[in-house]
Order: sequence, then structure tokens, then C-alpha cells
Amino acid sequence: MTASLSLPRIMRVGRGAADELGEVITGLGLRRPLIVTDAFLVGTGAAERLTVTLKDAGLQPRLFSDTVPDPTTDSLAAGLEALHDHEADAVIGFGGGSPVDTAKALALLGVQGGAMRDHKAPRVNLGPALPVIAVPTTAGSGSEATQFTIITDSATDEKMLCLGPAFLPLAAVIDVELTMSMPPRLTADTGIDALTHAVEAYVSRKANPFSDSLALTAIATIGRHLRRAYANGADVPAREAMMLAATQAGIAFSNSSVALVHGMSRPIGAHFHVAHGLSNAMLFPAVTAFSVHAAPSRYAECARALGAATDADSDVRAAGKLVDALHTLCRDLDVPTPRDYGIDQDTWTRLTPLMAEQALASGSPANNPAVPTADEIQGLYAQIYAP
Repeated sequence: MTASLSLPRIMRVGRGAADELGEVITGLGLRRPLIVTDAFLVGTGAAERLTVTLKDAGLQPRLFSDTVPDPTTDSLAAGLEALHDHEADAVIGFGGGSPVDTAKALALLGVQGGAMRDHKAPRVNLGPALPVIAVPTTAGSGSEATQFTIITDSATDEKMLCLGPAFLPLAAVIDVELTMSMPPRLTADTGIDALTHAVEAYVSRKANPFSDSLALTAIATIGRHLRRAYANGADVPAREAMMLAATQAGIAFSNSSVALVHGMSRPIGAHFHVAHGLSNAMLFPAVTAFSVHAAPSRYAECARALGAATDADSDVRAAGKLVDALHTLCRDLDVPTPRDYGIDQDTWTRLTPLMAEQALASGSPANNPAVPTADEIQGLYAQIYAP
């Protein structure tokens, strides 16, 4: 079977890479970028420093900082107005997954118009769209290298998966120095997000040799460095390793797919405003336990890469050790259950059928080694609430 592979045309990776952003944009023949970021990065001065870098390169940037966590269709309106007012010829996503996802959505809607719900899966969006340049400040989402964006429909609370080459950044500038201020909770959540991307890319029914190699490398790197980065945010080698692993995992799942964890995670984020990486972490051990029987050899390779099993372990034993290792990792990184997070049990139970329906509708569960029924998804939601 032929694999269809897509990557950013340009990738600058390393300490200080953000200083080269002006050179990257100029080299692409662009002049009027809209920087899409958030209030936090404005408050730290990082957004202003990036703006100055672009002006020093002779560009005419404009800053838009009104993005929100888990962007919604309503939150795009002000960004579209800024995009058109500036007559932008490119969009820079500067921040975590939410600003980058917002930038991708604005780039497409700014050219095509219409509503974001018209572009949700299973539609594959080919364009046209403005060029997107991604500058991530967290080590997790991998959105800087993927052809996906996630936008919540404000009218229905559906967290929509939108996919296609139109959302693939033209360039990605990956600078570990931008991640050094991440607090421990964000480090943990984004790190587990990256691990989920890598494992799901490897076990997906759409896996291929190209995505496999990146996924296993990312799993191994995360296994060695995530706890270090969580324990000591000033550990530069651990931060560098996690930044690269997150991008590798992003490329892997963009060229394979995510699966059941992500399908179930998006509705949790939409209905209960749980950060994406954290909702993945809440689900990861239980969903893996549900799935391992359907692809023990694939999960076993993930376990060996993570350092949870060895070649001496049978595939079935190694796959079981992966489940145990994920439980231990989530405990070590203080991942709360939905109950511990403060989600009301009655509300959780009432929304479970809808969340299961939305998970299936996203298409991601169909990529899982064990394809679940709606009832099985509801059972998993019940299981993770307070295990």
C-alpha cells in the first residue's frame, strides 16, 4: 500500500531558531504576516520580541492576541477581522496548540469564507488557504507539523476535527528556548499528549513505515526525558529532547492517524473545558488496556521503545507492561481523574452518550486496533471517571 506523506516545506529546529523567523518568511516571498498568539505570550513579552524580529527583517507584521484555549468558532470572528484589516498574506501561529490551530483555521477561512463546520471530518480540505508558519512554545501538540486543526463548534460544543493539506504549515520554526517557562502541569500534559500521538500513530490501522520510525523514536525519547522535564523545568537537555520528540510525534500521526484516545478526548475538552493533553492523559491507560488485545505486537514495540519491556518479554507480556507503565506515568505526573478534576458525576453520566456519539463521528476510533461500539466507549468513559 502506498503511503501519502506530507511535511512542512521548511523546518528550522534548534536553540535560537526563532531569531531566524524573519529570514524564513522573507525567503518565502511574504511580507504582511498576522501573528496569532495569546494574552499569556503578550504578557511575558515573547510576542513583542517576535514582532520586533520580524520588523527588523523588513516585514510588516500585525499582532492578534485574542485566541482562547480550545478555540471555538465564535473566537475566530475577531481573528478574521484582523486578518482582513491587515490584508495579511500569511498567518503565524505562535504559542501552544490553540494559537496554532486558530492560525490554521483563519488561514483557510480568510480565503474561502464560510463556516468552520463545513470543513470538519470526513471532508479533506485541499485549499486554497494562506500560508501558515508555526512557531510552537509547548512540547506536545505537534500541530506545527500536522495537517489537522481542532475547533469547537460554539453552537453544539462539538470539538471538530478538520483535516487536509490546507492546514499543513508551510514552515515550522522549533526553538526550545520558547518552552523553558512551561510550568510542570503544562509540561506533563503536553508531554503525555506527544506520547499519545506517537503510540496512536504506531498502532493505527493507517500506520506505515515512515510514520513508524518517527513514532518509535519519539516514544523512546519521551520515555527518557518527560519525567526529567516535569521535575526540573530548567533541565535544558530534557526540554530539547521533548521539543524534538513532540515534533516527531506530530509528523508521525499527521502521516498515519490518531485513534480512540483522541476520539474520546475531544468531547471531554469541549464539554468540560479540560486541556487537550490532560484529557488524553485521563484516557490513555484505560483505552490502551481496551485495545492491546487487537495488536499485541504493535503495542509491545511501543513498550520496548518506552523502556517498559525488553526483547525477552513476549509480545503479550510486553503489551501488558505498556498498560502498567502508562498507569505509573500518569501517577508520577499527578494526572487527575475526571472526578478529581472537579467534574460533576451526574453531568458526566448524562453527557456520556453524546460524547460517545461525537467520538465515533470524528472518525478517529475507526483507526484504533480494536474498533469500539458506542456502548464500549460509554463504558470506558464510566471507567475513567473514578477508577
